[in-house]
Amino acid sequence: MNTNWIKVFIAAFFEVFWVIGLKHADDFWAWAGTVIAIIVSFYLMIIAGRELPVGTVYAVFVGLGTAGTVFSDILFFGEPFKIAKVLLIFALLTGVIGLKLVTKDNTPERNEN
Repeated sequence: MNTNWIKVFIAAFFEVFWVIGLKHADDFWAWAGTVIAIIVSFYLMIIAGRELPVGTVYAVFVGLGTAGTVFSDILFFGEPFKIAKVLLIFALLTGVIGLKLVTKDNTPERNEN
């Protein structure tokens, strides 16, 4: 897997934290963590978008971030589990994975030593 795609996955991971932070932050440190997560998330997405198709990068970023946020709400914040919601998230992830699979990656892997 291309290192730029790994950056997109890490960016989506941090997206989950800042979205949760926007809802639940209530003190300086929580807001500071939220801002740091926003910076890391967008920085990685922008860097990956320089080498990969921007539309696909954004779709993968948002799709994974949405799925992660929904599952985090269910697991950690008492959001009710609804099978329809989970099935729709799986449909979203199927579309995102399909989009990633059909997108041609024209960037050669660089040896960064």
